[in-house]
Amino acid sequence: MTKLLKDGKVTPDTWVHVTDGDAVPETGPVIVTLARWQAEHNSLAGRTDGLGIRLESGQSPEAIKDDLARFAVVALEFPKFGDGRAYSHARMLKDRLGYEGEVRAVGDVLRDQYRAMYRCGFDALEIAGDRPADKLEADWRAALGELRHAYQPALRGPEPVLRQRHRAAAA
Repeated sequence: MTKLLKDGKVTPDTWVHVTDGDAVPETGPVIVTLARWQAEHNSLAGRTDGLGIRLESGQSPEAIKDDLARFAVVALEFPKFGDGRAYSHARMLKDRLGYEGEVRAVGDVLRDQYRAMYRCGFDALEIAGDRPADKLEADWRAALGELRHAYQPALRGPEPVLRQRHRAAAA
C-alpha cells in the first residue's frame, strides 16, 4: 500500500500511474512514463483531467523541458536508496527549468531522505508500506527539524553555514 505525503500530511492520491502496457483511463488524472509520452504525445496532450509524467532515474528532465507546462506532476523515481540522481533532477526542474507544478518522489523513498528531498524541491512523496498516517507525519516533522544547519545550498531550508559566515563577516 502506498501513501502520499504532501506538505507534511498524508493526503488522498487521485493520480493513477499507467504503465506502458496498460490502457490509459479515459477520465481522471494519470501519470505516464516518458516512453508513453513520446509515443502518444498527441493523444495525451489533449487530456483535461490532469497529466503527469514519471521519469526513471536515468532520464533527465531536459527530455521534457519544452512540454513541462503540460504536466501537473513530475514523478521522479528512486529505484534504490543509493541512487540519488532524482535529487539533481528535482533541483533542475525547480531551479533551472522553472517548473511550478508538483515534483513527486516515487520508488524506494525512505524516512532518512525526507529532509534532503524537501530541500531539493520535492513537494510530495509516495511512501510504500502500511505505516499509519500519524506516524508518517510525525516522521516528516522530525526529519525537517533534525538539523539546524546546512552546508549545501538548496531551494528550501536553512541558509548554508558558509553564507551565514560571509554575511556575518561583512556586517
